[in-house]
Amino acid sequence: MNIFKRTLFATIAALPLMSTAAMADGLISIIVNDPSNPYWFTEGEVAKATAEELGYDANVAAHKGDTNTESNLVDTAITNKAAAIILDPANADGSVGAVKKAVAAGIPVFIVNAEINQTGLAKAQLVSNNAQGAALGAMAWVDAMGTEGSYVELFGAPSDNNAQTRSNGFETVLSQYSDLDKKAQEVANWDRTQGYTKMQSMLQANPNISGVISGNDEMALGAIAALKEAGKLEGKIIGGFDGSPDAVEAVKSGELTYTVLQPVAIFAEEAVRQADYFIKNGTLKISEEKQLFDCILVDASILDIYSFSGPFQLDR
Repeated sequence: MNIFKRTLFATIAALPLMSTAAMADGLISIIVNDPSNPYWFTEGEVAKATAEELGYDANVAAHKGDTNTESNLVDTAITNKAAAIILDPANADGSVGAVKKAVAAGIPVFIVNAEINQTGLAKAQLVSNNAQGAALGAMAWVDAMGTEGSYVELFGAPSDNNAQTRSNGFETVLSQYSDLDKKAQEVANWDRTQGYTKMQSMLQANPNISGVISGNDEMALGAIAALKEAGKLEGKIIGGFDGSPDAVEAVKSGELTYTVLQPVAIFAEEAVRQADYFIKNGTLKISEEKQLFDCILVDASILDIYSFSGPFQLDR
């Protein structure tokens, strides 16, 4: 079964259902990274809406990548006697302590989007299949770019395992073509403004590059702004990752070659449903801690077939 069918079936299976059980009591605390990014905003809003549909009180707070803030937010959830915590961790290593605190207080933690580097603490870690998505994007990038030319890469936050996984996935594909020459790689921390400034500096050093491959959409959109300002956007092959609304519009306009859609709306909802199941039954709905959700390539051809019913929600 191909990726599109698998993801569509997953989407249908994950559609909200009216609960036939008695209304649940308690609070579900949802902690995301930075809701100024549409990806994390959607993650928090979908999780909150699902929790409220299931009868819980729910709140969304943001740590913005700071582990001290994250720790304080977990303390607040413990003080408020949360029934469960849905957490997008700030740091693969640095968030382990916050999760341990919640577990010690008897609060189950369900991780979404980014992993922590310790198993057996969280009840589940629900994340995009970043290796699959990166390979999917890199193959599309080569299809558009061809098998020769120079390019640069924008790398996400090093504290997030997703950044290295995606970069490794790009390298696995692109290194097969000896005439593709990576001139530079810069860390831009998932941020559009940093993507813009890092692209400016890379462009000054490498004015004749043919393409940009990026670990997320925000950095790619920053690169587009820098290339446009320099009068060098035309003909450039630029790949993104997330499937954000702005990126989709950039694909439609032809400025972005493609984006790789992460099914954040699906796994954010699923994390809450698994938390609800554990709260009610004391057992796990799915036994595997690490759960991968396949990504989808979104390019101009796909947009002729599929449409978006909401942010990060692709439907036929």
